[in-house]
Amino acid sequence: MPVDKLTHNQVEAAMERAFAQAKAATGGENAHYIPYLANVDPSLLGLSVCLVDGTCLSLGDATHPFGVESISKVFTAALILKQLGPEAVREKIGADATGLPFNSIMAIILENHSPSTPLVNAGAISACSLVGPAGDADAKWAAVTGMFEDLCGSPVPLIDELYRSESATNFDNRSIAWLLKDYGRIYDDVDLSLDLYTRQCSLAVTAEQLARAAATIANGGVSPTDGCEVLSADLARKLTSLICTVGFYQSAGDWLYRTGIPAKSGVGGGILAVVPGVMGIGAFAPPLDAAGNSVRGQEAVAALGEGLGLNVFQG
Repeated sequence: MPVDKLTHNQVEAAMERAFAQAKAATGGENAHYIPYLANVDPSLLGLSVCLVDGTCLSLGDATHPFGVESISKVFTAALILKQLGPEAVREKIGADATGLPFNSIMAIILENHSPSTPLVNAGAISACSLVGPAGDADAKWAAVTGMFEDLCGSPVPLIDELYRSESATNFDNRSIAWLLKDYGRIYDDVDLSLDLYTRQCSLAVTAEQLARAAATIANGGVSPTDGCEVLSADLARKLTSLICTVGFYQSAGDWLYRTGIPAKSGVGGGILAVVPGVMGIGAFAPPLDAAGNSVRGQEAVAALGEGLGLNVFQG
C-alpha cells in the first residue's frame, strides 16, 4: 500500500500481525559472553512505532529497559557528525561496510588500518575518541548522554551491573583500541576512549525510546514529538546511510535485500529502524542469531515493513 495513504488504524493492525508473527518465531540465544545479558529473560518481546506526525504506538514489552549495546554507535555517530561535520568523520574513520563481524580485528587491517565506519566496534571506539572536548571524560560523557536524550526524548540511565560486566570482559575491544592507537586512529587517551564506549553500550533504553530516536532521524533530524531540531537534514541522511550499509554487520546486505529498511542492531536484543519520511521503529527481543542480531526483533520489523509496504528502494 502507498505509504502516503497509511492510516493509524492500518499501522496498528500491521503491528499486531507483525508482533504475533515475531512471538511465534523461535531460535537464537542471549549474548552469553556478557554475563549480564546472558541472564535477561529471553521471552521478552517489545515493538514500538513512532510516526513522523508524532503518533507513537507500542505492543508487548516496549517499555522494558535493556542494554542499548551496539545501537549506541548510532548516537555517537550522530554526535561526531554534528561536532566535526561529515567529511571529517569520513576522513578520520570512514563510511564503508566491512562485511565482517562487529568486533573484527582483521577488518581494520584489510581496510588499510582504518576503522571503516562508526557503526562497528573499531569505528565506535575511534568515534568516542573524537567526541569533544578532548581529555575531559565528564564533559564527553555529558555530550554522549545529551545526544541520547535529544534523540530519544527522555533520560537514559546507566545500568551499573552491565557496565561492570562489560568492563570485566571487553578483552577484544581493548586489543582493538590499542591497535587503532598504533595506526593513529585514536584521537584522545586510549583508556578514556574505550571506557566511554563501554559506558555508552551500558545505557538503558526501551523499544519506545528507540522508535522515537529513529523517527527523529526519519523526520530529517527534527523530533516529531516536540519539534526540536536535533540534527540537520543532511546529517540525518548521512546517518541513515551509515545505518543502511552496516547496521546488521555481515548480514546487512541480506537484511536490506529482504526488507529494504535501514536498521541497526545491538546484542542486548534491540533494533532501531529508520523509514525516512514515514516512521521510526524500535524492537526488543534478547535471543540473537549467529551475527548478533535479534531473531524475533528482525521478524517483527520485517513483517511490519512487508505489511505496510515500507521499502526505501521502491521510490
